[in-house]
Amino acid sequence: MPLLNIVVLLIVVGVGLYLINRYIPMASSIKSILNVVVVIVVCVWLLQAVGLWSNVTSFRLHR
Repeated sequence: MPLLNIVVLLIVVGVGLYLINRYIPMASSIKSILNVVVVIVVCVWLLQAVGLWSNVTSFRLHR
């Protein structure tokens, strides 16, 4: 995936999250949960987009 597409998608997600947080009234606890979920989803997607997700899921701790 080209770097420009990744940057544009991150900007769109950021602006969308900002608009939701700014203009949709909801409890602060729900906003916090929404923000954490969106950040986790974007991080997982970004790791998949650059091909690092398989490294994360196959990581093992050995004794």
